[in-house]
Amino acid sequence: METPSNESFRDSIGTMTKEGKRAWVYPKKPSGKLYEYRKITSYVLLAFLFAAPFIKVQGNQFLMFNVLERRFNIFGFPFWPQDFYLFVLSMIIGVVFITLFTVAFGRVFCGWVCPQTIFMEMVFRRIEYWIEGDRNKQRRLDNQEWNAEKIRKRGLKWFIFLVISFLIANIFLAYLIGSDKLLQYIGESPLNHLGTLVPLIIFTGVFYFVFAWFREQVCIIACPYGRLQSVLLDNKSIVVAYDHKRGEGESGRKKFRKNEDRQALGHGDCIDCLQCVHVCPTGIDIRNGTQLECVNCTACIDECDHIMESINLPKGLIRYASEDEIEKKQKFKLTARMKGYIAVLTILIGVFTGLLLLRNDVEATVLRLPGQLYERKGDNIISNIFTYKLVNKTVKEIDNVSFKLRKYNGEIKLVSASDNFKVPKQGIAEGTLFIEINQSELSGDKNKLIIEVYSDDELIETTSVNFLGPRSYN
Repeated sequence: METPSNESFRDSIGTMTKEGKRAWVYPKKPSGKLYEYRKITSYVLLAFLFAAPFIKVQGNQFLMFNVLERRFNIFGFPFWPQDFYLFVLSMIIGVVFITLFTVAFGRVFCGWVCPQTIFMEMVFRRIEYWIEGDRNKQRRLDNQEWNAEKIRKRGLKWFIFLVISFLIANIFLAYLIGSDKLLQYIGESPLNHLGTLVPLIIFTGVFYFVFAWFREQVCIIACPYGRLQSVLLDNKSIVVAYDHKRGEGESGRKKFRKNEDRQALGHGDCIDCLQCVHVCPTGIDIRNGTQLECVNCTACIDECDHIMESINLPKGLIRYASEDEIEKKQKFKLTARMKGYIAVLTILIGVFTGLLLLRNDVEATVLRLPGQLYERKGDNIISNIFTYKLVNKTVKEIDNVSFKLRKYNGEIKLVSASDNFKVPKQGIAEGTLFIEINQSELSGDKNKLIIEVYSDDELIETTSVNFLGPRSYN
């Protein structure tokens, strides 16, 4: 793969040839202190990703995103369709947080946390290194004819990639339909659940395609987050940066020669070894400056530090730094824009926390039956008919549920149910009820009633309805 020239790199993509064809990236196997930290971080996050669907908090799955049934669990808190505003608010908080983090620290999220990068660099790429070898061995294997060695290595790699893709698809399915249902399906015949099996096979194919072939193109072409860099980053953002002041000097970079006084000749510390280019998983030259293809994976930092150490020059030629730090030696500080994002984020978290604390485990809705007014009964009794719905968001069954009127002396009669009934765990109880009140209790044709919902003698929810009566002409 050719390295783009300083004049044309912004008009080209490092993974594309001059003829417009795909230039396959063969990154050198990274090593170094930051890479070790990334491995630890990645494996902790992978363990969390695989364990989260099977962790239960008070009977609720720790994380679940059941889009079809519109049920979501976030950190053990269940969100039903009635709580969708809370789910949307939590997503907005996540977007604002990532935006703030990008303004301050660039694409650190991409290099250290993004599932695409973690799976690609810490799982699939490491398997590739194990089977096919490092950069040069992979090149030779790719260019050689299909002999026994190539068939064996490629076949083994593709088979392992397919197995891992199938495993990832199952884990994502656990997030979508719930781990209990997934384990139930695994124990039964796949033919009994074709509606789940077909999407599972499709997503297995998608994951295999992404990690076996599409690879870094996800970050370069498909991911919108990389495009946001141009909007969010400024000269004060911390990014993986090449110190061009130190690296270029007055006379530019130059190959290393022993016993040569580079400083006297005006050359910078960059010895033009291209190791930072060879190790880059997206095929860019970081010395050209910040580019949308850069995912801040720090592989170039480790490689450059190793080279600097081997020729007795200070490390940090490529490092986490802002443009202002390189140009003006200014240290990182909060800007007005960052403070604005922090203020917005603080307000959103405060509102979300307040709404979460006010949210009930049981939600009651009582609505007038459409098209019905009121009915006059004996002894001057006025009756209205309503439908009710009780949503139980907990993992415990609610027993002995009953309705009572607040302030009004009246009677609530349930249709096709006893006065006390149950609401199943994480379920819904629906039905019809009559409210009967003596006309002397009413003040006009429209009266607001407060209905209290009890479980045994414990008040669990309240709701309000409008009760219609005869119009008063006094």
